[in-house]
Amino acid sequence: MGKNIIVFDIETKNAFSDVGGRDNFKKLGISVLGAYDYQNEDFIIYEESELGKFSERLQGNPLLVGFNSRRFDVPILQEYVPFSLSKHPQLDIMEELVKVLGHRVSLDSVAQATLGTSKSGSGLDAIRYYRDGMMDELKKYCLDDVRITRDIFEYAANKGELFFTSKYGPGKRRAGVSWKIAHPEELEPDPQQSLF
Repeated sequence: MGKNIIVFDIETKNAFSDVGGRDNFKKLGISVLGAYDYQNEDFIIYEESELGKFSERLQGNPLLVGFNSRRFDVPILQEYVPFSLSKHPQLDIMEELVKVLGHRVSLDSVAQATLGTSKSGSGLDAIRYYRDGMMDELKKYCLDDVRITRDIFEYAANKGELFFTSKYGPGKRRAGVSWKIAHPEELEPDPQQSLF
């Protein structure tokens, strides 16, 4: 059995402009949630009506890995989960990069510079797919983002760095990061912290 880690991404039914701005997370709604579960080493997609199954998996307290997940995916997902996610172990790759860089970067910027690949579209494309009933395209787009996020997560764990393209100049730039492909409960405590 693999590690208790899930890399995930959600797509919404609405854009912020549809619901009156960024303060209205509750109104965005989830069209699909894509995940890579390290326990069974498989990708899975959940439609909105199937999110109860994902909620059941969350009761096993997996580490949730995402990109901009603390400020976007998790608050929206919270509307579908009957328990608080606030204390759930999380690794938000974008949040970790902001700590190092002092500014935000996009998933596509990191994917291009680190992996040499690009996202297959945008969140607005995903909303259009949903509204037009193009569920196969929507699911593929979401799982492409999950795959990119997983590959970035693993690259950084193995190399201790990520790259991104900057809007302030040509070429790619480096960001040193530090995490492991491990649930926080699997990590050894820092002996320095236990001295005090």
